[in-house]
Amino acid sequence: MNELIIGHISEFPERTGRVVRLGEIELALFKLTDGTVKAIENLCPHKNGKLSEGIVCDHHVYCPLHDWKIDLHDGIVQAPDEGCVTTYSTIVDGAGNVILLVQDGVNERKVS
Repeated sequence: MNELIIGHISEFPERTGRVVRLGEIELALFKLTDGTVKAIENLCPHKNGKLSEGIVCDHHVYCPLHDWKIDLHDGIVQAPDEGCVTTYSTIVDGAGNVILLVQDGVNERKVS
């Protein structure tokens, strides 16, 4: 497991998506009202809407195209719709750094 510092927690406005590219993978990161940061792939499974442009309520993001509701904890699309997106683990360290945890072998070139 590799740890990549994405930024400082102060750089993440609450409930607003931030796009981070990890090689060929585009992620959407969201700071929730409890101070945690969630990371998911930035494509809705329905019509590939950019989830980073969605509205966040509690621990869900609503796709901006067709209002699909996706749980930021596990990536599961909520009923009556079906599907899921990949989630990625994050931590905020004692210094306030937002750290993305990625599997070994994932291209680690970060572009914000």
